[in-house]
Amino acid sequence: MITTLDRPPNTYNVNYDVITSLNNIGDLNNKLFCTFTDIDNLDSLLDEITSKYTIIYNKLFVLEIVDKDEYVITYNVDQGNVHTIPENTILVHRKKESNTLYTINALNELIKKLNGGVVDTKYQVNWQQYKNCILLTQHNELNQLNTKIYKIIEV
Repeated sequence: MITTLDRPPNTYNVNYDVITSLNNIGDLNNKLFCTFTDIDNLDSLLDEITSKYTIIYNKLFVLEIVDKDEYVITYNVDQGNVHTIPENTILVHRKKESNTLYTINALNELIKKLNGGVVDTKYQVNWQQYKNCILLTQHNELNQLNTKIYKIIEV
């Protein structure tokens, strides 16, 4: 399933796999939300997230996207209190050993790229080659955003 933002391009003009509905996203317990922002809106967005949601593991990670004026906040939210999702939010998965965040669409595109155009669920990705980054699709193309930790917030 490809999820796209059906609104005018957001202020970052990225059109990633933004969540626009809670329908069909399955079990939220093991999912990680990733919300994009700029430095000017970072503090207000952090306040909004921490006041609206019960944050699982009591941590929010703020990552700076290298060479861009953009930040992402990653956080796990308790499924029971998710009624709305902040704008510019995507659902991602994480490979702990390499600190790689990725969408399923991006993983499929990566496997196609590495495996001669074939999506094979048994294909083994060398995650160390994608250390400290977010893999996304943008206009159905793979996009790699390199990241570094800006700050970790305990709630």
